[in-house]
Amino acid sequence: MPSLKDLRVRIGSVKSTQKITSAMKMVAAAKLRRAQEQAEASRPYAERMERMLSSLAEGAAGQPGAPALLAGSGKEEVHLLVVATADRGLCGGFNSNIAREARRRIDALIEEGKTVKVLCVGRKGRDQLRRSYDQLIIETLENVTKPNVNFDAAKTIAGRITQLFDAGEFDVCTIIYARFKSAISQIVTPQQLIPFALPETEEGEAAAEASAIAGGAVYEYEPEEQEILDELLPLNLSIQVFKALLENNASEHGARMTAMDSATRNAGEMIGSLTLQYNRARQAGITKELIEIVSGAEAL
Repeated sequence: MPSLKDLRVRIGSVKSTQKITSAMKMVAAAKLRRAQEQAEASRPYAERMERMLSSLAEGAAGQPGAPALLAGSGKEEVHLLVVATADRGLCGGFNSNIAREARRRIDALIEEGKTVKVLCVGRKGRDQLRRSYDQLIIETLENVTKPNVNFDAAKTIAGRITQLFDAGEFDVCTIIYARFKSAISQIVTPQQLIPFALPETEEGEAAAEASAIAGGAVYEYEPEEQEILDELLPLNLSIQVFKALLENNASEHGARMTAMDSATRNAGEMIGSLTLQYNRARQAGITKELIEIVSGAEAL
């Protein structure tokens, strides 16, 4: 049985840990609000950009001279997975869930006979994937979102992806990130970046939106659709990466706030249990001393 000194030391240690987790929870909660606002604000623009490009791409897809970011390389043999995680831990299952989805997709692609390459954005994704897929990781980008998520970071990542594509390093690129839903719920989302994939919508929804946007009108583009696509496709790549980084940032803070809240409550329960154990041991010690005094007095 631990001594009273051991119990006091342990109680003090748990109290110190509780102060740290409580402070981390408050910091994450403060950062979460801004990150959530940024993520939610980015969604309409990114979604509209996809819809507009879809409208333009329908006519250009399959045509000779179509932009490479739209048409792809014409093959699907080499897949690049951009695994976006955090650079820090202590955020519950946030990093593990993204890494699990990456493992699932890697295994599925390898079973199909495809070649897989992995570009890690964030140190934690690399640390988890290199145990089994170290030979597939071609590069790791760390601290790209410090001190804050900004569009320059997204342009850096998108530029690196474009360089690899222009060099013929892959045929299909997919980014895996966590879409923010709430502080306790983040949805791991894979999104194909290259070649540009038309958004998946219900037929009725797509028709209704097209009708609402176009009003039945037929538009002529100036300059030509080809030139617009050449300009907008690289921009869209950066925007979709930027959206993924913002969603990841909000998801990370939400997961960390929830994890630290649970850790703080668990520390409180442990302190209560250790305090009870300490009091019982102290009471037992006092009772033993009294018995010894009484016994000594009776012996006299």
